Amino acid sequence: MSGFVHRPEPVQVPGLVHLHTGKVRDLYRNEAGDLVMVASDRISAYDWVLPTPIPDKGRILTQLSLWWFENLTDLVPHHVLSSDLPDGAPADWEGRTLVCRSLRMVPVECVARGYLAGSGLLEYERTRTVCGLALPEGLQDASELPAAIFTPATKAEVGEHDENVSYEEVARRVGVETAAQLRQTTLAVYARARDVARERGIVLADTKFEFGFAEGPDGEEELVLADEALTPDSSRFWPADTWQPGRPQPSFDKQYVRDWLSGPESGWDRDGEQPPPELPAEVVTRTRAKYAEAYRLLTGHPFE
Repeated sequence: MSGFVHRPEPVQVPGLVHLHTGKVRDLYRNEAGDLVMVASDRISAYDWVLPTPIPDKGRILTQLSLWWFENLTDLVPHHVLSSDLPDGAPADWEGRTLVCRSLRMVPVECVARGYLAGSGLLEYERTRTVCGLALPEGLQDASELPAAIFTPATKAEVGEHDENVSYEEVARRVGVETAAQLRQTTLAVYARARDVARERGIVLADTKFEFGFAEGPDGEEELVLADEALTPDSSRFWPADTWQPGRPQPSFDKQYVRDWLSGPESGWDRDGEQPPPELPAEVVTRTRAKYAEAYRLLTGHPFE
Protein backbone atom coordinates (compact mmCIF):
# COMPACT_ATOMS: atom_id res chain seq x y z
CA MET A 1 0.00 0.00 0.00
CA SER A 2 1.04 3.61 -0.56
CA GLY A 3 -0.28 7.07 -1.37
CA PHE A 4 -1.74 9.70 0.96
CA VAL A 5 -2.31 8.84 4.61
CA HIS A 6 -4.84 11.70 4.60
CA ARG A 7 -5.61 13.17 1.19
CA PRO A 8 -6.01 16.94 1.58
CA GLU A 9 -9.09 18.70 0.27
CA PRO A 10 -8.19 21.35 -2.31
CA VAL A 11 -8.59 24.97 -1.21
CA GLN A 12 -11.34 26.74 -3.12
CA VAL A 13 -10.24 30.16 -4.42
CA PRO A 14 -12.42 32.39 -6.63
CA GLY A 15 -10.97 32.56 -10.13
CA LEU A 16 -8.82 29.47 -9.70
CA VAL A 17 -9.65 25.95 -10.90
CA HIS A 18 -7.99 23.11 -9.01
CA LEU A 19 -6.19 20.73 -11.38
CA HIS A 20 -4.08 18.36 -9.31
CA THR A 21 -2.90 17.47 -5.81
CA GLY A 22 0.62 16.07 -5.81
CA LYS A 23 2.93 14.79 -3.11
CA VAL A 24 3.95 18.34 -2.22
CA ARG A 25 2.35 20.78 -4.67
CA ASP A 26 -1.21 21.73 -5.49
CA LEU A 27 -1.83 22.94 -9.03
CA TYR A 28 -4.50 25.41 -10.17
CA ARG A 29 -5.31 27.33 -13.35
CA ASN A 30 -6.24 31.01 -13.25
CA GLU A 31 -8.60 32.87 -15.56
CA ALA A 32 -5.71 33.96 -17.80
CA GLY A 33 -4.81 30.32 -18.41
CA ASP A 34 -1.64 30.44 -16.32
CA LEU A 35 -0.78 27.76 -13.79
CA VAL A 36 -0.73 28.54 -10.07
CA MET A 37 1.58 26.21 -8.17
CA VAL A 38 1.34 26.07 -4.37
CA ALA A 39 4.03 24.22 -2.42
CA SER A 40 2.64 22.67 0.75
CA ASP A 41 4.47 21.54 3.88
CA ARG A 42 3.70 17.90 3.07
CA ILE A 43 6.54 15.41 3.12
CA SER A 44 6.72 11.95 1.58
CA ALA A 45 8.79 8.88 2.30
CA TYR A 46 8.67 5.29 1.06
CA ASP A 47 5.93 6.21 -1.44
CA TRP A 48 3.65 7.59 1.30
CA VAL A 49 2.65 11.21 1.81
CA LEU A 50 2.96 11.37 5.57
CA PRO A 51 0.31 12.72 7.94
CA THR A 52 2.71 15.17 9.64
CA PRO A 53 3.77 18.38 7.83
CA ILE A 54 7.19 20.03 8.16
CA PRO A 55 6.63 23.72 9.03
CA ASP A 56 7.92 26.19 6.38
CA LYS A 57 8.99 23.41 4.01
CA GLY A 58 6.83 24.74 1.18
CA ARG A 59 8.25 28.24 1.52
CA ILE A 60 11.82 26.99 1.66
CA LEU A 61 11.32 24.94 -1.51
CA THR A 62 9.68 27.84 -3.31
CA GLN A 63 12.23 30.48 -2.32
CA LEU A 64 15.17 28.21 -3.08
CA SER A 65 13.71 27.32 -6.50
CA LEU A 66 13.31 31.02 -7.28
CA TRP A 67 16.94 31.64 -6.32
CA TRP A 68 18.13 28.89 -8.64
CA PHE A 69 15.83 29.92 -11.50
CA GLU A 70 17.33 33.41 -11.47
CA ASN A 71 20.88 32.02 -11.39
CA LEU A 72 20.30 29.67 -14.32
CA THR A 73 18.54 31.93 -16.85
CA ASP A 74 21.61 32.14 -19.09
CA LEU A 75 21.42 28.35 -19.51
CA VAL A 76 17.65 27.75 -19.73
CA PRO A 77 14.52 29.91 -19.30
CA HIS A 78 12.17 29.08 -16.42
CA HIS A 79 8.39 28.96 -16.15
CA VAL A 80 7.79 31.52 -13.37
CA LEU A 81 5.74 34.61 -14.26
CA SER A 82 5.18 35.95 -10.75
CA SER A 83 5.45 35.06 -7.08
CA ASP A 84 2.66 37.48 -6.12
CA LEU A 85 -0.24 36.06 -4.15
CA PRO A 86 -3.33 35.65 -6.39
CA ASP A 87 -6.38 37.71 -5.47
CA GLY A 88 -8.55 35.91 -2.93
CA ALA A 89 -5.90 33.33 -2.05
CA PRO A 90 -5.47 32.45 1.63
CA ALA A 91 -2.79 34.38 3.50
CA ASP A 92 -0.83 31.22 4.28
CA TRP A 93 -0.11 30.80 0.55
CA GLU A 94 2.26 33.78 0.83
CA GLY A 95 5.84 32.83 -0.04
CA ARG A 96 4.98 29.40 -1.40
CA THR A 97 2.94 30.25 -4.49
CA LEU A 98 4.18 30.70 -8.05
CA VAL A 99 2.21 31.81 -11.10
CA CYS A 100 3.74 30.00 -14.04
CA ARG A 101 3.52 29.67 -17.79
CA SER A 102 1.44 26.79 -19.02
CA LEU A 103 3.81 24.45 -20.84
CA ARG A 104 3.63 21.38 -23.01
CA MET A 105 5.33 19.17 -20.47
CA VAL A 106 7.84 16.51 -21.45
CA PRO A 107 6.78 13.20 -19.79
CA VAL A 108 10.26 12.42 -18.49
CA GLU A 109 12.08 13.05 -15.21
CA CYS A 110 15.48 14.38 -16.27
CA VAL A 111 18.03 13.14 -13.75
CA ALA A 112 21.72 14.04 -13.63
CA ARG A 113 24.10 12.04 -11.45
CA GLY A 114 27.61 13.02 -10.52
CA TYR A 115 27.95 10.52 -7.68
CA LEU A 116 26.78 6.96 -7.13
CA ALA A 117 23.82 6.70 -4.75
CA GLY A 118 20.20 5.58 -4.45
CA SER A 119 18.73 3.54 -7.28
CA GLY A 120 21.87 4.15 -9.33
CA LEU A 121 23.98 2.40 -6.71
CA LEU A 122 21.59 -0.55 -6.58
CA GLU A 123 21.73 -1.00 -10.36
CA TYR A 124 25.51 -0.58 -10.43
CA GLU A 125 25.95 -3.30 -7.79
CA ARG A 126 23.95 -5.70 -9.99
CA THR A 127 25.16 -4.85 -13.49
CA ARG A 128 27.94 -2.21 -13.32
CA THR A 129 25.59 0.10 -15.22
CA VAL A 130 23.17 2.94 -14.43
CA CYS A 131 20.24 3.30 -16.84
CA GLY A 132 22.17 1.08 -19.20
CA LEU A 133 25.31 3.27 -19.12
CA ALA A 134 28.43 1.24 -18.36
CA LEU A 135 30.53 2.47 -15.41
CA PRO A 136 34.02 1.42 -14.34
CA GLU A 137 34.71 -1.27 -11.77
CA GLY A 138 35.59 -0.39 -8.20
CA LEU A 139 33.00 2.31 -7.49
CA GLN A 140 31.40 2.42 -4.04
CA ASP A 141 28.47 4.05 -2.31
CA ALA A 142 28.89 7.85 -2.81
CA SER A 143 31.83 7.52 -5.26
CA GLU A 144 32.23 10.45 -7.63
CA LEU A 145 31.64 9.35 -11.22
CA PRO A 146 34.28 9.97 -13.91
CA ALA A 147 31.77 12.36 -15.51
CA ALA A 148 28.18 13.31 -14.79
CA ILE A 149 25.61 11.11 -16.53
CA PHE A 150 22.03 11.63 -17.73
CA THR A 151 19.79 8.94 -16.20
CA PRO A 152 16.15 9.67 -17.07
CA ALA A 153 13.09 8.20 -15.41
CA THR A 154 9.37 8.04 -16.02
CA LYS A 155 7.26 10.27 -13.78
CA ALA A 156 5.10 8.21 -11.42
CA GLU A 157 1.75 8.94 -9.86
CA VAL A 158 1.46 9.58 -6.11
CA GLY A 159 2.25 6.35 -4.26
CA GLU A 160 4.25 4.80 -7.11
CA HIS A 161 7.95 4.63 -7.92
CA ASP A 162 9.61 6.62 -10.69
CA GLU A 163 11.15 4.06 -13.04
CA ASN A 164 14.61 4.52 -14.53
CA VAL A 165 14.67 4.20 -18.32
CA SER A 166 17.41 4.22 -20.95
CA TYR A 167 18.27 7.19 -23.13
CA GLU A 168 17.12 5.18 -26.12
CA GLU A 169 13.69 4.77 -24.51
CA VAL A 170 13.46 8.54 -23.99
CA ALA A 171 14.35 9.10 -27.63
CA ARG A 172 11.63 6.66 -28.65
CA ARG A 173 9.05 8.46 -26.50
CA VAL A 174 9.84 12.10 -27.24
CA GLY A 175 11.94 12.02 -30.39
CA VAL A 176 15.68 12.01 -31.03
CA GLU A 177 16.06 15.80 -31.20
CA THR A 178 14.13 16.45 -27.97
CA ALA A 179 15.97 13.66 -26.13
CA ALA A 180 19.32 15.17 -27.11
CA GLN A 181 18.17 18.62 -25.98
CA LEU A 182 16.99 17.23 -22.64
CA ARG A 183 20.31 15.49 -22.02
CA GLN A 184 22.43 18.48 -23.00
CA THR A 185 20.40 20.95 -20.91
CA THR A 186 20.16 18.66 -17.88
CA LEU A 187 23.91 18.08 -17.76
CA ALA A 188 24.71 21.76 -18.34
CA VAL A 189 22.42 22.86 -15.49
CA TYR A 190 23.77 20.14 -13.22
CA ALA A 191 27.36 21.16 -13.91
CA ARG A 192 26.62 24.80 -13.06
CA ALA A 193 24.72 23.90 -9.89
CA ARG A 194 27.36 21.35 -8.80
CA ASP A 195 30.06 24.01 -8.99
CA VAL A 196 27.94 26.60 -7.16
CA ALA A 197 27.09 24.10 -4.42
CA ARG A 198 30.71 22.97 -4.08
CA GLU A 199 31.83 26.57 -3.48
CA ARG A 200 29.33 26.67 -0.60
CA GLY A 201 30.44 23.43 1.04
CA ILE A 202 27.79 21.14 -0.45
CA VAL A 203 28.18 18.09 -2.69
CA LEU A 204 25.36 17.93 -5.25
CA ALA A 205 25.27 14.17 -5.77
CA ASP A 206 22.31 14.08 -8.14
CA THR A 207 19.22 16.04 -9.04
CA LYS A 208 16.12 15.81 -11.19
CA PHE A 209 14.45 18.38 -13.40
CA GLU A 210 11.19 18.69 -15.28
CA PHE A 211 10.99 20.51 -18.59
CA GLY A 212 8.27 21.69 -20.93
CA PHE A 213 7.99 23.56 -24.20
CA ALA A 214 6.57 27.06 -24.72
CA GLU A 215 6.57 29.55 -27.57
CA GLY A 216 9.75 31.60 -27.44
CA PRO A 217 10.35 35.26 -28.39
CA ASP A 218 11.04 34.29 -32.02
CA GLY A 219 7.86 32.23 -32.30
CA GLU A 220 9.74 28.93 -32.13
CA GLU A 221 9.19 26.44 -29.31
CA GLU A 222 11.79 26.69 -26.56
CA LEU A 223 12.66 24.30 -23.75
CA VAL A 224 11.69 25.70 -20.33
CA LEU A 225 12.69 24.58 -16.83
CA ALA A 226 9.54 23.87 -14.78
CA ASP A 227 8.30 22.63 -11.40
CA GLU A 228 11.09 23.09 -8.82
CA ALA A 229 14.85 23.36 -9.15
CA LEU A 230 17.68 22.03 -7.02
CA THR A 231 15.87 21.76 -3.71
CA PRO A 232 16.37 19.12 -0.99
CA ASP A 233 13.23 17.42 -2.34
CA SER A 234 14.58 17.08 -5.87
CA SER A 235 18.30 16.75 -5.15
CA ARG A 236 20.72 14.79 -3.03
CA PHE A 237 22.83 17.30 -1.08
CA TRP A 238 25.71 16.12 1.14
CA PRO A 239 28.02 18.13 3.41
CA ALA A 240 31.33 18.40 1.53
CA ASP A 241 33.46 18.36 4.66
CA THR A 242 32.25 14.89 5.69
CA TRP A 243 31.94 13.30 2.23
CA GLN A 244 33.66 9.92 2.17
CA PRO A 245 32.95 7.19 -0.39
CA GLY A 246 32.16 3.70 0.84
CA ARG A 247 29.33 4.56 3.22
CA PRO A 248 25.96 6.36 3.26
CA GLN A 249 26.30 10.15 3.56
CA PRO A 250 24.43 12.52 5.86
CA SER A 251 22.15 14.67 3.74
CA PHE A 252 20.20 17.93 3.70
CA ASP A 253 16.75 16.43 3.22
CA LYS A 254 14.29 14.01 4.82
CA GLN A 255 16.95 11.65 6.12
CA TYR A 256 15.69 11.97 9.71
CA VAL A 257 12.20 11.03 8.52
CA ARG A 258 13.39 7.94 6.65
CA ASP A 259 15.63 6.85 9.52
CA TRP A 260 12.85 7.16 12.09
CA LEU A 261 10.27 5.39 9.92
CA SER A 262 12.61 2.50 9.18
CA GLY A 263 13.80 2.22 12.79
CA PRO A 264 12.23 0.38 15.72
CA GLU A 265 10.88 3.51 17.44
CA SER A 266 8.23 4.07 14.79
CA GLY A 267 6.78 0.57 15.12
CA TRP A 268 5.93 0.74 11.42
CA ASP A 269 6.35 -2.08 8.91
CA ARG A 270 6.90 -0.50 5.49
CA ASP A 271 5.95 -3.82 3.86
CA GLY A 272 2.75 -4.16 5.89
CA GLU A 273 -0.81 -3.00 5.35
CA GLN A 274 -0.84 -0.05 7.76
CA PRO A 275 0.03 3.53 6.74
CA PRO A 276 2.96 5.26 8.47
CA PRO A 277 2.31 6.99 11.82
CA GLU A 278 2.61 10.65 12.80
CA LEU A 279 6.16 11.93 13.11
CA PRO A 280 7.45 12.89 16.56
CA ALA A 281 8.20 16.56 17.25
CA GLU A 282 11.97 16.01 17.37
CA VAL A 283 12.03 14.48 13.87
CA VAL A 284 9.92 17.36 12.53
CA THR A 285 12.20 19.97 14.11
CA ARG A 286 15.41 18.37 12.90
CA THR A 287 14.05 17.88 9.38
CA ARG A 288 12.96 21.52 9.13
CA ALA A 289 16.42 22.57 10.34
CA LYS A 290 18.08 20.56 7.55
CA TYR A 291 15.94 22.20 4.85
CA ALA A 292 16.65 25.64 6.31
CA GLU A 293 20.37 24.89 6.54
CA ALA A 294 20.51 23.91 2.86
CA TYR A 295 18.78 27.18 1.98
CA ARG A 296 21.23 29.21 4.09
CA LEU A 297 24.35 27.54 2.73
CA LEU A 298 23.30 27.79 -0.91
CA THR A 299 21.87 31.32 -0.95
CA GLY A 300 24.09 32.84 1.71
CA HIS A 301 21.06 34.12 3.62
CA PRO A 302 19.17 32.61 6.59
CA PHE A 303 15.63 31.50 5.85
CA GLU A 304 13.13 33.87 7.45
